[in-house]
Amino acid sequence: MVDRAGSVGGERGGATVLGCLALSTLIAVTLLIGQVGAVAVARHRAQAAADLGALAAAGALELGAEAGCAEAGEVVRHMRVRIRRCEVTQWDVLVTVEGNVPIGLLGNRTVHAVARAGPVVDEV
Repeated sequence: MVDRAGSVGGERGGATVLGCLALSTLIAVTLLIGQVGAVAVARHRAQAAADLGALAAAGALELGAEAGCAEAGEVVRHMRVRIRRCEVTQWDVLVTVEGNVPIGLLGNRTVHAVARAGPVVDEV
């Protein structure tokens, strides 16, 4: 049966509904990918902060372990993450940092990173 608008069997507007559902799904997937990307960027930023903090601490160890960790804390703060632990063993420095990532409706997530800096030991 064909009505006056030319639709068959009363299916007027079916394509519009399907198009709206497809568009909604596309928007949801795009937002999800964006959130995963934001977490990945935050994780890389935290790792960079840990690396730079460990290098700064290792460079300042000649002034003592406290001065080295203070230098690491200063560098890490400039990178907008928090230092959780700074451990000095002889000339090795282990720095652990964490940062928050806001991911919309899912709240905040925390990313962690660890870095070590010190002299290279040749094991023969």
